[in-house]
Amino acid sequence: MLKQFVLLGSCVLMLAACGKSETAAPAEQPASAPAAAAASAPAAQAVAEVSNPVGEKTFKSVCSMCHQSGAAGAPIVGNKDDWSPRIAQGKDTLYKHALEGFSGQKGAMPAKGGNPSLSDADVKAAVDFMVAKAS
Repeated sequence: MLKQFVLLGSCVLMLAACGKSETAAPAEQPASAPAAAAASAPAAQAVAEVSNPVGEKTFKSVCSMCHQSGAAGAPIVGNKDDWSPRIAQGKDTLYKHALEGFSGQKGAMPAKGGNPSLSDADVKAAVDFMVAKAS
């Protein structure tokens, strides 16, 4: 229990130090890009349908600190094995744990990722973003 508390405290401190989000500049496309873009139009449309800019922004600015490295036992974004048992519990449970915090056998989740200024809608959008990456 003490180990989980220390891990949770470390994660919260890391999150508190984070506040800057970086955005990569779009890469220039080669001259053959229009033909390739036309060929991948259906794939681009599918990505646009699951686009979640609020969830992605929240993930990058808060959630990524733990969910990219697995800190404090966090399920790593995109890892189906990490996420499947959690997704099976249903979105209401995922939302509740993300909003209120959770401590389990595999680790701890601070309420709102350790950032109490996040709105409930932003937290839920981040959960939706991560779930979509694991599907």
